[in-house]
Amino acid sequence: MEALLDARVPATFVAVISNVPGAGGLAIAQAHGVGTAVVDHKTYPDRDAFDAALRAAIDNYKPDLVVLAGFMRVLTNATVRHYAGRMLNIHPSLLPAFPGLHTHRRALDTGVRVHGCTVHFVTPQLDHGPIVIQAAVPVQADDTEDVLAARVLAQEHRVYPQAVTWFCENRLSVTAEGKVHVDAAGPSTGALISPALPR
Repeated sequence: MEALLDARVPATFVAVISNVPGAGGLAIAQAHGVGTAVVDHKTYPDRDAFDAALRAAIDNYKPDLVVLAGFMRVLTNATVRHYAGRMLNIHPSLLPAFPGLHTHRRALDTGVRVHGCTVHFVTPQLDHGPIVIQAAVPVQADDTEDVLAARVLAQEHRVYPQAVTWFCENRLSVTAEGKVHVDAAGPSTGALISPALPR
């Protein structure tokens, strides 16, 4: 979230909303002059009630795009459909590999040679929405979970602002087959980022 706020994306961030009172991101947002709100999931009897309150809090700001960053709750189908085509998430793996939690540990346990991150549109199926951009990093023989996570995070900070920028510039479209087309994206090169970032 902080990387997005610091990036020069062609957007105005209207709010940061957390389900955790006292989350560090709220103070960071306030320091950037961005409004904040808290919808504490613990104060609601079930997921549906929480999600209804969350939607109301989000809609109060009338956003064109909802960007998930470190939001560790599974949203209901009603919420996902409400923001269909305008909700992005970043996941710390090269989807469809390793959806869900503990991605870096699972990558190391499986012995993959490359790992990375994926920005995708959110759909009702967890971590399976249309892929906007991915970045891959090598997995080293002596990697620990934390070391690998840090290598992936550095790429997350590059590709998430790029995906938001493309959305804001109306350069993203989703085909009937559920694949994302990026208008005028650079050709893929030897770099392990696809689509390629602008030079």
